[in-house]
Order: sequence, then structure tokens, then C-alpha cells
Amino acid sequence: MGAVMGTFSSLQTKQRRPSKDKIEDELEMTMVCHRPEGLEQLEAQTNFTKRELQVLYRGFKNECPSGVVNEETFKQIYAQFFPHGVTALHSAEPCPSPASPLCLSDASTYAHYLFHAFDTTQTGSVKFEDFVTALSILLRGTVHEKLRWTFNLYDINKDGYINKEEMTDIVKAIYDMMGKYTYPVLKEDTPRQHVDVFFQKMDKNKDGIVTLDEFLESCQEDDNIMRSLQLFQNVM
Repeated sequence: MGAVMGTFSSLQTKQRRPSKDKIEDELEMTMVCHRPEGLEQLEAQTNFTKRELQVLYRGFKNECPSGVVNEETFKQIYAQFFPHGVTALHSAEPCPSPASPLCLSDASTYAHYLFHAFDTTQTGSVKFEDFVTALSILLRGTVHEKLRWTFNLYDINKDGYINKEEMTDIVKAIYDMMGKYTYPVLKEDTPRQHVDVFFQKMDKNKDGIVTLDEFLESCQEDDNIMRSLQLFQNVM
């Protein structure tokens, strides 16, 4: 999906194409195994224009010619964003080399959780509609919409609650993706400590789970939590 994001980021600098190309876009949609919903319907359901959806679709089709992406393909695509960790983002020194232990990371676990958040119907595949709906929320949604989406990501078993184990799994996956080493060095129990702080603030009635209402209230009243969530959203 790197190509998808790349083409989307260049939308503002491209000129509107002739209507002939627009017709070709529509015709191309019939040539894949899964045909997305009509552009007009997606335009009404998302915060993207029809032109933007056309560009996004072309990028999605280049990555996923069948019109859908399974989890393994999703992991491969997502791993391109974090091939050697993000140590360089946390240190004045860049990664010495791709083979350096300072640059080791594993994005597969987080990509697994992210895939299931995109796969809202739990079919084992992500369609173009799923992709642009999530992207619309993450890029242009309201704070409330973004928080609801994030809650769904952390609610791994989809029971409507977040327990400490689920949040720990997600946070640990994020740290794993950041690389084996960062500067300053993260301790092994840092994810658990991070989750303990979150839960102390979010679990209002101390019943061991965080409801959607508790999550929304806690996030919106605590600037530190909001900043942390925004940092994590950057790796989405």
C-alpha cells in the first residue's frame, strides 16, 4: 500500500484528467475479481472526493490486482514501511546498515492486528471499500471517529471491551516494530509499564476492563494519552 499512499500524497499537485480517463477508471474496476462499490457511493460514505478515490483505487489495484488483499500480503506490504525499525527517528545517528542489530524490527505482529482492524467483516480479506473507509477515518475523521477506530484496534477479540492483556499485546507489537533497540534504550517491561499507566486512568470503575465510553472519556480529558495515541496512529 506504499504505492497507494504515494499516489494519494501527490493528489494536490496533479491536474484533473480528461473524462476519457475517468471512464477508463470505471471500466478497469470490472476487470478484477472483486469489484468495489460505485465511486459515488464511496464518495458519500467517506471523506474523499471521486477524483481522490480514483487515484487511490489505481494504487490499490497495482498492489492487489485481485481487488482484495489477504493477511500475508498485507504484512508484506506493511513491512516495507518498517524494514529496519525506526531507530533513526529516535537517535541522532542513522541506522549503520540494514544488517545492523540496531535496526532490527518486526512489523508482522502489529500488521496482524492492523489487518483485523481493517477487516471489519472478519472475512480474512480487505477489500478496497474497507481500505478507503479506514483511511478516511484515520486521515480526515473527527477526533471521536479516530478514537472509536483506535478502540476497535485494541479490542482484539471484538467483545466490546479492552482488557489489559489486549492493550499490552498491541503496545508490545508497536515497540517490536520500532526496532530491537532505540535511543534511549527501552527496557523490556516498558510496554507493561505504559499499559499500567493507561489502565489506571482509563478503567474508571476498576473492573479490569475498559469500555468504549471510558476510553473516549479518558482520551479526551488527558492530553498525555492523546499525544501517545497520536504517536501510535502515526504507525498505522
